[in-house]
Amino acid sequence: MPPNLTRLLILTVALCLAAVAGVAGPPATHPIFAERAKDQFLKAQMQFQSDPHNPTNAWWFARATFDYCEFATNETQHADLARLGIAACREFITREPQSAPAHYYLAMNLGELAQAEAPSLAAYRLVHEVEHEFKTAAELDVHFDHAGPARTLGELYFQAPGWPLSVGSKHKAHEWLERAAALAPDYPENLLNLAEAQLKWRQLEACETTLKNLEARWPAARTNYAGVTWEADWQDWNARRAALQAEFQKVHRHAPGL
Repeated sequence: MPPNLTRLLILTVALCLAAVAGVAGPPATHPIFAERAKDQFLKAQMQFQSDPHNPTNAWWFARATFDYCEFATNETQHADLARLGIAACREFITREPQSAPAHYYLAMNLGELAQAEAPSLAAYRLVHEVEHEFKTAAELDVHFDHAGPARTLGELYFQAPGWPLSVGSKHKAHEWLERAAALAPDYPENLLNLAEAQLKWRQLEACETTLKNLEARWPAARTNYAGVTWEADWQDWNARRAALQAEFQKVHRHAPGL
């Protein structure tokens, strides 16, 4: 492969995998979150092994592998964990192909495997499979995981490079991010994602409306998503909200006519 093409492939893979990683947001960094993810993984694994044909056991295990992947200490462990989740979902899908959770967490774990195997052509190709599985999950149950299929598709289209390098699309990103925010506006992630995209696109009036909507719903969200289960999410959400507000004010001050 010519050197220039090789560099282009590596850059494209890196951008695509940044998009896949952006679907779930950055992992919380406190060591206690890693320990909790490990504990949940081991419990889910034990439950799955005791009854692998139980639908809930299968996708709960796949979710646990995805969550634990975020704290993998090396790429080998990262890939091995992702493959466990992928195998659980694929096996379950052969029996119940209409399971939205199975397709959803298959996509999540495929994204983790792509990150672990990058940069490679195989990792680049996985991005398209991630897109396909998220779309399948959206068709089956777009409400799952607080409009998760819509949210993840929106982030994938928002973060990825556009054609011909990858699947990125401003039009599709806008469509799916708006849809997630409309389906589950009380879930902070959905409005945060939408506001971040609107700010990047310099849709300042729309962004201001989204930020005000988020502010109005924030106190109820603190109550509805309370407890240790949500501590890592709140660490991320609080930081992103503060960064959004600061950047919006900075851009707003320098925007002509505003």
